[in-house]
Amino acid sequence: LEKKNLLDEFLKLLFTPEEQQIFNQRLRIIEALLEGKQTQRQIATTLKVSISQITRGSNELKRISPELKQHLLDHLKK
Repeated sequence: LEKKNLLDEFLKLLFTPEEQQIFNQRLRIIEALLEGKQTQRQIATTLKVSISQITRGSNELKRISPELKQHLLDHLKK
């Protein structure tokens, strides 16, 4: 928990409130894509973002290493 608080504080130091919002939105997109329970269009509707943002996230997930993908699957669900 302490590490999470330090990370939150560090991210607030680096990013403006608007950038933090964009970062959180992208994180929710990645989480939804990895979960695999909704179509891209459903994710866009649920998160109130454009389909192009979902497609961009999907394309980036295809480029990452299997190790990073597994790490994300293991840790984003916690």
